[in-house]
Amino acid sequence: MKYKNTKSNGFSQKGKNKSSINQDPFFDNESKKRRKIDYEEDNIESEDSEGYENEVVRGDSDASSGEEETADEKRKRFAMNKLEEIRELARKHKEEEEDDDDERDDREKEGERDSLVAKMLQQEQLEDSGRLRRVIASRVQKPETVDEFRVLVKHRQPVTAVALSDDDLKGFSASKDGSILHWDVNSGKGEKYLWPSHEVLKSHGAKDPQGRATKHSKHVLALAVSSDGRYLASGGLDRHIHLWDTRTREHIQAFPGHRGPVSCLTFRQGTSELFSGSFDRTVKIWNAEDRAYINTLFGHQSEILTIDSLRKERVLTVGRDRNMQLWKVPEESRLVFRAPASSLECCSFISNDEFLTGTDDGSIELWTVLRKKPVYIVKNAHALPASHNNFEQKDNGKITNGHLENRDHNPGSYHSSSAYSWVSSVSVCRGSDLAASGAGNGSVRLWGIESEAKNIRPLFDIPLVGFVNSLAFAKSGQFLVAGIGQEPRLGRWGRLPAARNGVAIQPLSLS
Repeated sequence: MKYKNTKSNGFSQKGKNKSSINQDPFFDNESKKRRKIDYEEDNIESEDSEGYENEVVRGDSDASSGEEETADEKRKRFAMNKLEEIRELARKHKEEEEDDDDERDDREKEGERDSLVAKMLQQEQLEDSGRLRRVIASRVQKPETVDEFRVLVKHRQPVTAVALSDDDLKGFSASKDGSILHWDVNSGKGEKYLWPSHEVLKSHGAKDPQGRATKHSKHVLALAVSSDGRYLASGGLDRHIHLWDTRTREHIQAFPGHRGPVSCLTFRQGTSELFSGSFDRTVKIWNAEDRAYINTLFGHQSEILTIDSLRKERVLTVGRDRNMQLWKVPEESRLVFRAPASSLECCSFISNDEFLTGTDDGSIELWTVLRKKPVYIVKNAHALPASHNNFEQKDNGKITNGHLENRDHNPGSYHSSSAYSWVSSVSVCRGSDLAASGAGNGSVRLWGIESEAKNIRPLFDIPLVGFVNSLAFAKSGQFLVAGIGQEPRLGRWGRLPAARNGVAIQPLSLS
């Protein structure tokens, strides 16, 4: 009891001390000298008082200029900007519908706009959280021959990664020669990111090259852009994650820590949290806003090849150990999914509970969080006709269904044993049932994901010569971007001289 009284008295005494400190002139921010100057007459000025006043003013200006926006203020600003964008969309929508109705009350119109804004926000939140899926696959119209992929951006060497901003207006691409390009989706006009000098890299946190390397390699393997479009992250053979400011295209930070090449990167949606996967078999977590390292995740027994994440604090990775792992970061736990008989090359979230993978034997696999094995497998998804030696499309976009494990479609005239039929990239249009996969067989294939039936339905085959090393859907589903090259992303076990190194774009028409 005595201890309890002492403790409670301590809290109350703390409050008394606080009030007495506020009243004590010793703790007053204004010094005696300052108060003396304030009380002096205006026509009496000394050199000391002038110097002191100038110093105070200078200190105040420095303090005000050093004030930074808090996290809450930043979130509020982003929310207000997003709200204004949606209000503008709702306003345009209403204006198109009611051009001929100008007699309605302005307040009634404003109320309808606000209700439309609320519906749009709710719809977007449901789609982002994965609880609502847009039906796009059934609306995609078959591309005509004039709507084939066209090369939008050219690179000197094979493209290894592409990324799109959330507003579908800007794109980013990287290649084996170390070049990183920032380009406009509509015009294709691009700007190149310039690598800083070795001294600047060291000042930004980069460590000296390890092993026999004498300088930092600029070979880029992975790209990721934050949801707000402010940060671009790149990783490659130099074992560092490099952070760039997309507004100025300047290098702002280098994150060391990986002991092998950085093979994959992803930002968690709506945040500045960055996940990186490496050949050193680890996943590391970073914060781009704070320029800080957070944690390391261990579990893979071989090189990590691809990584993906949505809005939840979950990360999906695949590696050469034939494992796909779903990391639950807050719970510090993971789920391990084992591929049947092949190495997984790429992966993508469909929703929080469904995933899509591609393998080195040419298979596309559909997974759910409730089963440790695929619920549906499409074998020979990118099979090569035995008669095709130049890997060029000759059937006007008409596809063969290959061999579906669940339904046999006579794959006798096709083979997928070569590296040209490895599924090197898969992508899912966020919050929808539309997916795409790429290989080196001369085409990109579109798929419809039927979750309730646990089925993958082939849609169309779009001709594209080259190794499809990376794919990215527009958030609106109106176009697909592919990073292509004459060689695969992670090696040189195949070569297609007829291919063009660059970024190709395919418009998608929705009915």
